Amino acid sequence: MNNYEYIIASLPVIDSDFKFADTTPEDYIEEIRSLLSKKDNALVDFLLRGYEAESLDTAFYKEALEQKNSFLKEYFAFDLNLRNEKVRYLNKALDRPADKDILKLYNSLEELVELPFEEAESAKKALAGEDLLERERALDDLIWDKISELSCFNYFDINAVLAFIAKMQLSARWFKLDEKQGREMFRKLVNEVRGTFKGVEFAGA
Repeated sequence: MNNYEYIIASLPVIDSDFKFADTTPEDYIEEIRSLLSKKDNALVDFLLRGYEAESLDTAFYKEALEQKNSFLKEYFAFDLNLRNEKVRYLNKALDRPADKDILKLYNSLEELVELPFEEAESAKKALAGEDLLERERALDDLIWDKISELSCFNYFDINAVLAFIAKMQLSARWFKLDEKQGREMFRKLVNEVRGTFKGVEFAGA
C-alpha cells in the first residue's frame, strides 16, 4: 500500500505563481513515482499523456471517460470541454464553420455524448479577453480552480497526487514565461495549447 501521507507531506506547497529552483517538474514527478505502486504509476502515465498534443484524440478522451479513477475521468471531461470551447472561439475569429474541428464523442449507440460544462460561461469570458497574456492566465486559473474542486476532499490519496502533478504542469508553463523577452516566446506557448487539435489553423493575435 502506498504511504500517501508521507508522499503528500514531502511535496512543496504550490500555487499558480510557484517558482522552480534547482528541482525541475520532471524531478518532482520522478521522486513521486518512486514512491507509488505500479497501479498508481499507471494513473500518472495516463495523466501525463494528457499533456502530449499528439495523444489528444477521440480514442484518448473515450478512454479517459471510462477511467475508474474519478479525478482522471472528471478532469479530462473538463479538459475536452475547454479545448472544444477554444476551438469554437478560433472558428468564430477565423470565420470558419462553428463546429469545424470540434472533437465529438459518441456512445455505442452512435449517440452524441454530452458532457456537462458548468464553466462554459467563465471560459467564454476568459477567451474574450483582449490581452493575450491575461487571456491565457484566466484560462489557466480556470483549470487550476477545477483541479482544486476535483481534489478538495482528497487529502491523502492518489487523487491528491494527481492534482499536485496537474497543478505543477500549469506552474511549470508559467515559470517559463519571461515578459522581458517579449511576447514571441509566449506566442509559441499559446500555439502549443491551441494546436492540440489537428487541422486547427491559428492566425496569431
